[in-house]
Amino acid sequence: MKKVMLVFGTRPEAIKMCPLVKEFQKHRDEFETIVCVTGQHREMLDQVLTIFDVKPDYDLNIMKQGQDLYDVTARVLTGMRDVFKTCRPDVLLVHGDTTTSTAAALAAFYQQIPVGHVEAGLRTHNIYSPWPEEMNRQITGRIAEYNFAPTPLSEKNLLEEKAQGKIYVTGNTVIDALHMVVDKLKNNAELTKEQNDILLKAGYDVARLNAGKKLVLITGHRRENFGDGFIRMVTAMKDLSEKYPEVDFVYPMHLNPNVRKPIHEVFGTDLNNLGNFFFIEPLQYLEFVHLMSKATIVLTDSGGIQEEAPGLGKPVLVMRDTTERPEALKSGTVHLVGTDYDKIVTEVSTLLEDKVAYEKMSKAVNPYGDGESCKRIVSFFLNIKCHK
Repeated sequence: MKKVMLVFGTRPEAIKMCPLVKEFQKHRDEFETIVCVTGQHREMLDQVLTIFDVKPDYDLNIMKQGQDLYDVTARVLTGMRDVFKTCRPDVLLVHGDTTTSTAAALAAFYQQIPVGHVEAGLRTHNIYSPWPEEMNRQITGRIAEYNFAPTPLSEKNLLEEKAQGKIYVTGNTVIDALHMVVDKLKNNAELTKEQNDILLKAGYDVARLNAGKKLVLITGHRRENFGDGFIRMVTAMKDLSEKYPEVDFVYPMHLNPNVRKPIHEVFGTDLNNLGNFFFIEPLQYLEFVHLMSKATIVLTDSGGIQEEAPGLGKPVLVMRDTTERPEALKSGTVHLVGTDYDKIVTEVSTLLEDKVAYEKMSKAVNPYGDGESCKRIVSFFLNIKCHK
């Protein structure tokens, strides 16, 4: 029996790794599935674990107020060293580009434990954008013995870099997660009502959309946008909400004070009673998918949403200057607007006013997979011997 350890620490990783945990757990005779969370995000991580009913075997619980990249890296490295003293897996699986995944991969390398990298090969080829993620994923890619690339382009990036490990194109596990959650919501009217109630409590009544009202859903939290870029983004959003009073704008606010401060600078101290602009509390994954399914446009600086929203037929405008997901740009599901005030206002206006432009984006084919990625990864491990 192979011991497979999956390590993750943030909400986006958890969303993409929990379906993989569930898939491994279907094969109890072949795998001992061990889950280790670092707690790089705390509350947001725990919410996802609950939704997918995943119970960690190890929890490093590293999150501290005001932590920086040095703290996260050091705590994950030493935390994993202690985990390996009690449990030595045959393979360690990490996801994507977080500091958790890179530090955990490095810790495994120090023990000569093979590493599998889920969502391998994404690149912007600019180590400071996104920062620190671009360097994180490049480092993890050098360590990995098994690279699970979501798309042929990711595979091409790894081949060009002469990655040491084997490379397999699997699709992206985020689509697996999305399908699991959408099915849950579709087949359970009680659960849908519960989500509506949670959204109401968080600050937005979805019943406002019943008469065909449009909704622009916004998320923004990236480090590289903090400062002037964030002020420009928030100012554009405010002006758009005034330009289109008949459209609702909903922004679930990240807990990070760097996000909340510029919002208050632009909108003032009182974020209630802003008419058609709703700042609401951060949402769990389930509520977020529910709200996203009702949105007209998604305006974001998130990585994962660039893959998820097109799976629901939603055009995505990305408030970043680069993206490691050029497949989405090429397929037309995503446009880059950066933190440029004029670009944000122009692109949102076009999608709200121009039916043809809207249809073109919303009907483009999502290049990130068919919801079978986890099965492909597990079947790979069913067919190989992990060597120590």
